[in-house]
Amino acid sequence: MTRQPHPLIERGFHWLILSLVGVHACMAVTRVSAALWLLHHGYGEWTVGVLMSLGAAGPVLLSLWAGRQADAHGLHRPLSIGAGMGLAGALLALAWPSPWTLAPAALLCGSAVGIMAVAIQREAGLMGEDAGELKRVFSWVALGPAFSNATAPVIAGLLIDAAGERAAFAFAALLPFVAWRLGRLVPRRPRRGHPAGAGGKPRAAWALLRLDGLRNLLMLNVVLTACWDAHSFVVPVVGHAKGLSASSIGLVLGAFATAAVVVRLVIARWAARLDEMVVLRSAMAIVATVLLVYAWLPGTPGLLVGSTVLGLALGSYQPMILSALHQVTPPDRHGQALGLRMLVSSGMSMTMPLGFGLLASSTVAFAPLWLMAGLALAAQWPAHRVRDALAR
Repeated sequence: MTRQPHPLIERGFHWLILSLVGVHACMAVTRVSAALWLLHHGYGEWTVGVLMSLGAAGPVLLSLWAGRQADAHGLHRPLSIGAGMGLAGALLALAWPSPWTLAPAALLCGSAVGIMAVAIQREAGLMGEDAGELKRVFSWVALGPAFSNATAPVIAGLLIDAAGERAAFAFAALLPFVAWRLGRLVPRRPRRGHPAGAGGKPRAAWALLRLDGLRNLLMLNVVLTACWDAHSFVVPVVGHAKGLSASSIGLVLGAFATAAVVVRLVIARWAARLDEMVVLRSAMAIVATVLLVYAWLPGTPGLLVGSTVLGLALGSYQPMILSALHQVTPPDRHGQALGLRMLVSSGMSMTMPLGFGLLASSTVAFAPLWLMAGLALAAQWPAHRVRDALAR
């Protein structure tokens, strides 16, 4: 008897995830290669910081527009636009590497991720037929960037050591084309047109904030994203203060990333048995507890345990947030809702490190963790409101 393929395979879900990996890898390779080029040519660390900020600025600027495009045109048009921007950014870095070209290259590659990720997340949501399948789908969607962010810097480093930064930029330039080609294999859906309001005019994404469930869900997203960024900020600072070696600090950060990948694999396997809000509320309670005691964890072993637990808790939030978002938002406006989520997430990633730096320098190094622990506890209230919205 011939075995039938899984319905998600028939819908092209695997091509969708591989396309997401490709565009994220383009951004990651370009970012790492550009940062190393700047440092190798004698530019200060602040220029690298500017480069990183520009990579996050693209999604902030274009996320709402990307959501409207996804709702109106589906997957393939935003895919082509994003791939074109990523290709342009990587080619710019390849052809004329300098601070004045690497900056727009970072902006273009970051914008490509923003545009394509919104369209891919929306398409993935349409492939999920129930709440359990949505959680499974978005676990794989969350694994795509995690995989590319883990492997792309290693590939970039090997290419740079073997043939220089230009070889890495050339590799990055191939990835948007690969992502576009793989995304084209996903079957097309009928176009919906722009979601219309009164008078036939397209409805603004900001109007979605009137939905109590979505508004509170975005609050949870902000808090959990900031907790993730707080950990990423504090570990190098605290590790240095404790006298840990660079390899020990890297090991602690690696344990966090590995735990985030593992928990997403678990969610993909057991999605039907998980409740979004039980997972989110449990994750926030665990995060608050670990962040409160993190300052007193002993040496590298203690930080490894703490970071692993944080990685398990924080790694679980993205699939649950995306699954709940698709349930509390009208189907014809999923793209706009995803654009709003990307706007707040990218905005936090741009601004919070600066805020954490000011807080840590004016008080103590662990202050950002204690601040986020308090916010994680306070976020139990909007989580309760989201649970009520899902029940309705």
